[in-house]
Amino acid sequence: MTKTPALRGPLARPALALAAAALASLALAGCGGQDAKGASTVSAGSTATSTAPSAAPSAAPTTAPPGQAAYEAMLAKVAAICPPPGEKPAAPPSPVAPPKGEQSVAPDGSLPPEPALDGPETELDTREWCVSVQHEQRVLEALQKIAKPTPATVRKALNGLGYIDAHIHGLAQDGAVTRFRLDLRESGGRLCETGAAAGEQSDIDPCLASATGPFTVEKTWKRPA
Repeated sequence: MTKTPALRGPLARPALALAAAALASLALAGCGGQDAKGASTVSAGSTATSTAPSAAPSAAPTTAPPGQAAYEAMLAKVAAICPPPGEKPAAPPSPVAPPKGEQSVAPDGSLPPEPALDGPETELDTREWCVSVQHEQRVLEALQKIAKPTPATVRKALNGLGYIDAHIHGLAQDGAVTRFRLDLRESGGRLCETGAAAGEQSDIDPCLASATGPFTVEKTWKRPA
């Protein structure tokens, strides 16, 4: 039987050093496993906790109101014949100034101010103005078929046209009339409608809604009969 010669000389020191290091590592590991509550284990746990990245808070998911997809499809269908958003209608011509000498002059010599233009065409773009007409026609036709309008019957009629409850506001009885508002804002627009259900005397007109935030009506126009 051949005996393996023992390491001697300069090569013996590195080999011994490696063996000693390995034994020391095993001893430390054994101590940690025997005493789960020891200082080594607590220290390791503390280090892991302090160096682990904190989990980012998850964003709350946004939930669309029931029927939103069908509602948006209805809006697109109603607006199919209208121009794309953003186009502004041509401004009405300025009043022609009367001939010199025929102007109405105030006692102090000043000229009267020109009347300020105010109307849907100054607040709504061409698409919104066109869309408002389409909605008014279909809603008015449905309202005129309700002999005795109540909030319940008006809501049912509006739902039947595709307007979901999340976009119907202010539905309330006012004597023989049931009033309501429709939020028709889309893509940054501000279009809304104010309606009064009263059978054959029903009426609906365009209005201007708040640009952002909760739905509020800022201005209403009476459409010429």
